[in-house]
Amino acid sequence: MSLAQTGKYYLPQPSLWPIIGSAALLLMAVGGVMILREIHNGGWVLLAGVAILFFMMFGWFGEVIRDSEAGRYNKQVDASFRWSMSWFIFSEVMFFAAFFGALFYTRVLSVPWLGEGDTMQQLWPGFKATWPTAGPGLAAEGYQFTPMVAWGIPAINTLLLLSSGVTVTWAHWGLKKGRRGQLIMGLAMTVTLGSVFLGLQAYEYHHAYTEMGLTLGAGVYGATFFMLTGFHGFHVLVGTTMLIVMLLRSIAGHFTAEHHFAFEAVSWYWHFVDAVWALLFILVYWLL
Repeated sequence: MSLAQTGKYYLPQPSLWPIIGSAALLLMAVGGVMILREIHNGGWVLLAGVAILFFMMFGWFGEVIRDSEAGRYNKQVDASFRWSMSWFIFSEVMFFAAFFGALFYTRVLSVPWLGEGDTMQQLWPGFKATWPTAGPGLAAEGYQFTPMVAWGIPAINTLLLLSSGVTVTWAHWGLKKGRRGQLIMGLAMTVTLGSVFLGLQAYEYHHAYTEMGLTLGAGVYGATFFMLTGFHGFHVLVGTTMLIVMLLRSIAGHFTAEHHFAFEAVSWYWHFVDAVWALLFILVYWLL
């Protein structure tokens, strides 16, 4: 008799996966700093962290999947999973809120302040307190860049992500109705849309660095642009990876109409990613 039938709470064995995941995040952070400081091999350190993170996700996902398929999770465990995912997404909301707050403070408050008074004009002659700007220091040195406009790749990526929200919901409907073909097709479409989004964003970054003068070193505009869009792109990458796992599990016959929280958790995360991008498109790309 499974734990789901007996009503007992399942307590998993101690695991090394959280430690491995922490080590991966540490390597990614160190590698990122090394790249920013132009220290040799920083990119390799970052890639090592990403590789270990994916290894951790693959191993940890596998353990949870095996426990779920063995019937070890009952309603109490299901409720704990839902609370955990809810708090995780809330933490991600606050994470992006900090970056949006930095953008608001810079654009609405600090830049206008820098344009006020004779003292500021004496310190930075010719500085115009308009957005987008690299800031008074770089502007005084004659630094030039082209801001990223909304229409083009950003608009296409918006359409892709909004469409992916529809396809993952369509897949969920198929799962609830017992239509496995619809579930698999919807997930495959969502994975494809997410992958195309990532490819277009990589092209956009390459274009910005090589032809527009828009880099992380492009003052306050460059910093806020790449921090917001870059972290969002990383979330899309993680979400796409989780969707691939859901697709493979669906093909393998996992999930039922009554028992499929793993799918629900990933769909919650994906809708969160969609919502963040909608704000990004409006506040970062559109309202220059």
